[in-house]
Amino acid sequence: MANYEQDRLHQTRVGARADMSIDQGLRSYMLSVYNYMAAALAVTGLVAYFGYAAAVVETSQGIGLTSFGELLFNSPLRWVVMLAPLAFILVLSFGIQKLSLATTQMVFWAFAAIMGLSMSSIFLVFTGESITTTFFVTAAAFGSLSLYGYTTKRDLTGMGSFLFMGLIGIILAMLVNLFLQSSALQFAISVLGVLIFAGLTAYDTQRIKGMYYEGDSAVVAGKKAVMGALSLYLDFINMFMFLLQFLGSQRN
Repeated sequence: MANYEQDRLHQTRVGARADMSIDQGLRSYMLSVYNYMAAALAVTGLVAYFGYAAAVVETSQGIGLTSFGELLFNSPLRWVVMLAPLAFILVLSFGIQKLSLATTQMVFWAFAAIMGLSMSSIFLVFTGESITTTFFVTAAAFGSLSLYGYTTKRDLTGMGSFLFMGLIGIILAMLVNLFLQSSALQFAISVLGVLIFAGLTAYDTQRIKGMYYEGDSAVVAGKKAVMGALSLYLDFINMFMFLLQFLGSQRN
């Protein structure tokens, strides 16, 4: 009887140590995801701000464009800058197995930088104060939603499928509104966009948490962290852009 109790106690201690090891590994993995994401947002913000500063010049008549600004906003290069982030996403999504960890990280940072350049135009439309306010509102909402996705015991897989269908619908609606130019449709798109990316934030956090595997090598774990950061980064940026439609104050 005493031997049985000792065996049970030993098994309990071993199980506890194993659970503690997994918890520590999971925390380290998720911290890496959030660090990548936060650093990418910082890169995007800095490139957007300094790109705008290099593109405009203030005159007595208002804001004018420098030669760089003309090239960035009024030349065919603007389409390259707008579409380039999609190319980086495709490279990471479909080429991740063939890329080394160092190359994966390099592509990720390049993506964050080109996103910043493509987003520099928001400073032409909205005031800096409203952009800053919207950023902090987005950060607070994102943090709460991501925490929910990390801690909830509810399986969000079904919600993810529904949100993905909603995302496809929004993309189609945005393409239609390019021709209609309807303010009412744009308002509806913005509302749905905020709701969809709010849900995706929670869903993606749970999905990224589920991707963790204790037996992964450092390279595999590193790639998973980068791809997880990419998903959360896109959720944050899109939620920020849709919220900016409500909270942003346009320049005169």
